[in-house]
Amino acid sequence: MRKKERVEEAVLRLEKLYPDAICSLDYKDAFQLLIATRLSAQCTDKRVNIVTPKLFERFPTPERMADADIKELEELIKTCGLYKTKAKDLKLIAQKLVSDFGGIVPDNIEDLTTLSGVGRKTANLVCGDIYKKPAVVTDTHFIRICNRLGFVDSKNPITVENGMRKLLPPQKSNDFCHRTVLFGRDICTARTAFCEKCVLNDICSKKGVKK
Repeated sequence: MRKKERVEEAVLRLEKLYPDAICSLDYKDAFQLLIATRLSAQCTDKRVNIVTPKLFERFPTPERMADADIKELEELIKTCGLYKTKAKDLKLIAQKLVSDFGGIVPDNIEDLTTLSGVGRKTANLVCGDIYKKPAVVTDTHFIRICNRLGFVDSKNPITVENGMRKLLPPQKSNDFCHRTVLFGRDICTARTAFCEKCVLNDICSKKGVKK
């Protein structure tokens, strides 16, 4: 089976295993997803979901967050870690959204990555989940699993993104990324790959599996 065929098979099997391909961050609009994703760096989605309700109640729009007191932002997001840097980024993101984009979250990677602290992973997530564009979100689960399956041979996020764009059906790429997160937490974990219960076992190269 060729690599592209194995990828397509993996897409189909994970669709059956995880019918609901949804982001694990809670959000109501593009601005909330953008901010929540920035907060999720080196922090669990579960923790971010605890923090964001109060944050968005206090600062529900870019306009409100752009005028926020930095100390108040820091206090609201303190338990997410790296809170000083993140608070600064949140304020800068909001200010640029207001000044450069009319308060609207951009729908393309080029504009999104001009925002403070926003990289291609976050930009792809926004483009995929909000604007329904083909997207490849290279989080740690996605990178690990694509390497183990033998779809790519790199830990570099951009290399993995570019490689998987060539292999994934565009209309299914974003959902596949969400499903690999679930798969990476349940079965193909960072510590151990539970191959005996893996639906991808027969199409996997098992590269990098820790015993």
